[in-house]
Amino acid sequence: MARELGLNRRTVSKYARAHTWQEVVRRPPSKPSTLDPYLSYLQQRWDEGQHSAKILHEELQTKGYLGHYQRVKMAVAPLRRGLPIDEPRERPPSPREAARWITTHPHRRNPHINDRLPRLLDHCSELKTVHDLVRRFAAMLDNGDATSLPEWLDDLANTGLAPLTGLAGALREDRHAVAQGIVTPYNSGVNEGRITDVKLQKRLMAGRAGVPLLRHRIILIAHLRRRYADQPTVSPR
Repeated sequence: MARELGLNRRTVSKYARAHTWQEVVRRPPSKPSTLDPYLSYLQQRWDEGQHSAKILHEELQTKGYLGHYQRVKMAVAPLRRGLPIDEPRERPPSPREAARWITTHPHRRNPHINDRLPRLLDHCSELKTVHDLVRRFAAMLDNGDATSLPEWLDDLANTGLAPLTGLAGALREDRHAVAQGIVTPYNSGVNEGRITDVKLQKRLMAGRAGVPLLRHRIILIAHLRRRYADQPTVSPR
């Protein structure tokens, strides 16, 4: 299930073993606020021209509101920015989340991400440029066709973004190897994976185990990887 969905095994396990929806939400649903019954009145008074949070708080007190002035001030803050008073505000994605959204194939994203990503790209032209370049490169990988690689490198260098310009220069130096990596089914992923395994075991077991145990763990991991590699998987592209 984890391989099919592209999720971490712990995440899948948590969802599979949950008996209620409360067990899988990241945070409990927000509790009703004492100010909720007065939100429509605040919106009405704001539309009528009353923009003082202090005065609005005093008016609500005459209507039975017992809450603090600060809560009223926070409630009308969206109105000062032209937003509805009760519009929920989404937490912006972290850089790592945004990178994962962009590099994931659209067919493998969940509907929520497919809804949020276009709105995120509309607010940042540089990010939209990166997204388009990433998807074009992914299309080359999917099709095994490096014909458009020179044009893609030119567009990468002409973005005006220093990190991408530097990346374009580095890829140009190895453009023949990059092209071969696109058109051939062979890659160094297996070797890189083995090196990563060795480094991981070194960090986990340094000072705690001798060479025989380290050797046994590395061989065991290699055996498990080989066994799972023989099973059909969904392409990550």
